[in-house]
Amino acid sequence: MLAYGRSRKIAPAALLKGSRLTPRQLADPDFTLQTAQEMAVAANLLALTGHEPDLGLKLGLSYQLSAYGLLGFGLLSSATGMAAIAFARRYLALTFAYVGMAYRRAGQCDTITFEPSPELSADLQRFFVGRAMGATCRVLRDVIGSDFELVSFDLAFASEPGGKSHVLGAKLRHGRRANALVFGHAQLERSLPQANPATAAMCERMCAELLSRRRTRLDIVSFLQEYLATHAFEGPPQLKDVAALLNTSERTLKRRLQAEGASFRDMSNAARKARAQALVSDRRLSMKEIAEELGFSDLSSFSQAYKRWTGVAPNLARQRTGSA
Repeated sequence: MLAYGRSRKIAPAALLKGSRLTPRQLADPDFTLQTAQEMAVAANLLALTGHEPDLGLKLGLSYQLSAYGLLGFGLLSSATGMAAIAFARRYLALTFAYVGMAYRRAGQCDTITFEPSPELSADLQRFFVGRAMGATCRVLRDVIGSDFELVSFDLAFASEPGGKSHVLGAKLRHGRRANALVFGHAQLERSLPQANPATAAMCERMCAELLSRRRTRLDIVSFLQEYLATHAFEGPPQLKDVAALLNTSERTLKRRLQAEGASFRDMSNAARKARAQALVSDRRLSMKEIAEELGFSDLSSFSQAYKRWTGVAPNLARQRTGSA
């Protein structure tokens, strides 16, 4: 963001205003950026560029694999595109994604959907969704090859005059029911030209260590809030999966949470509740599609959980939203 600001003749000090960040901290490879700090810089960038059309998307498309450090090296060393996506999903918490990302396959095509946090302002939602989608496009092309193309690029936001019209061969379609990238699955099955099993295994170990180091610098509640905010809900979040990700035991993780007055079940339910409320009020997805998006096995299970979380059935909640 600072580099983009310089290209627009915006001084770094102006972008860092209110973030409590210094250039020296950003130059330190061991410094851990807090979510609120990056949010502040993003808000400054939006304001100082006059809310430039598709700013987040343009920024994301400029991200090279080197921006992801060890994670990017691990993606490049993966055996296939599918292996690279699996690697990225395991270590999404090491990226700058402030949106929920979910991957699924449907026939001959694969889809990655992007859901912003409902706690963000509308401008920041659009910025971070665009940045995540642009960065994902850039990573897929850099990893899989220059001939990688999209089938479709859908945005839930309205179009903006002067915004981008095409990305990786696909026309941007605005006002859709979800933010989604769709591409042919066959592109992920090809062997990658720079695949290296030894390097991929090394990157896997080091990424796991990085997550473990982040755990020691951030309180475990803050870390899990970040993780759950970007979790792909293919099913209820599992404590054992997070424990494995952090190189610790379930018992230790549960004890750490209890020491901080929190429980994994409450936190995961809060994350799913927030995502569910945003999707129900959105109206672009059917209740069945929302249930699938949140990892429920069927519509009945989702409806029961939603009523338990909010006190009302999802259909009634949507009706109240429409009449408000």
